[in-house]
Amino acid sequence: MTSQTGLKLAIEVGGSGHNDPAAMTDWVQRAERLGVESVWSGEAWWGDAVTVLAYLAGQTKRIRLGTGIMQTTTRVPAMTAMTALSLNDLSGGRFILGLGASGPQVAEGLHGVAYESPLTRLRETVEICRMIFAGKRVQYDGKVFQLPRPGGEGKVMRIAHEPVDIPVYLATLAPKSLAYTGAAGNGWLGTSFSPDHPDAHLPFIEAGATSAGRALADIDLCVSVRVEIGERVEEMIERRKPGVAFTLGGMGSATTNFYSDAFRRAGYEDDATAIQSLWIAGKREEAARRVPDAMITRFQAIGTRNMVRDRFQKYKDAGINTLKLGLDGVKPGAPRLELLENIVDLVEGLS
Repeated sequence: MTSQTGLKLAIEVGGSGHNDPAAMTDWVQRAERLGVESVWSGEAWWGDAVTVLAYLAGQTKRIRLGTGIMQTTTRVPAMTAMTALSLNDLSGGRFILGLGASGPQVAEGLHGVAYESPLTRLRETVEICRMIFAGKRVQYDGKVFQLPRPGGEGKVMRIAHEPVDIPVYLATLAPKSLAYTGAAGNGWLGTSFSPDHPDAHLPFIEAGATSAGRALADIDLCVSVRVEIGERVEEMIERRKPGVAFTLGGMGSATTNFYSDAFRRAGYEDDATAIQSLWIAGKREEAARRVPDAMITRFQAIGTRNMVRDRFQKYKDAGINTLKLGLDGVKPGAPRLELLENIVDLVEGLS
């Protein structure tokens, strides 16, 4: 939805344990009727991001369908572009191509692909995809990709599809990657973002935009935010701490963890370092206990209705355009739908 205040809402599907097509379809259709703007399907170590959206394309009419994300480390650019074209056709032009480099744990541990030059690979993937979307002949000489393959038997080709404009959103966290998002992305899929500490991300995006003759306002700033409404605030905070500890300790390697780095830039360097060290040492419960309340309350929107409304206002005031809602704090079905209805009502009331 785009509320009267200009703040859009998005939901997520997919993930471990979410494999009931009927329930998922009902959830997305109800969100569509409530005016939710987009639905995003992710991939990490469960299902892929594409198949679910192809199914939902035939079950929905208005809601936009985005990959959040397709991993550039596990796909070649031409296949990424061809998949995007198919999804865009199936959905009647509602598809958003969300791309990201993932991380070494998934790329090397699960797929056996070297996690090398992730930003260069991301940039070249975007350029080749847009070349294909524009209907151009696919000829490219990059550091990672050379098309046609040098020394091979291939020749320059063109994808048999009319030109089409498919928006590209980039999931980035490191400063150089954020700058590239500002320079080239139609949108940013942000995580580990706090409206209390926007300088950990937004100045890099803005600098990249400026370098390309663009403005920050040209980019849809879409950030993930976990939302839960209730009176038992302390309990909600405690329940969230193991998830943050996992993000800082398990979503990356000992040397490469973009989420941990983002928290450090937001001023939580000592906390992030301690939590990551405890997690890597196998002390997961201790790592969760080490998470300070502020790493929950300033990076999510949980608490009473008034508290959550104030958090939404902070996101809006920080310049965020779209809230990608994480509603895993409540059970699927009626409780989650009720929470979404409350969120829609709160967003409509923002100034």
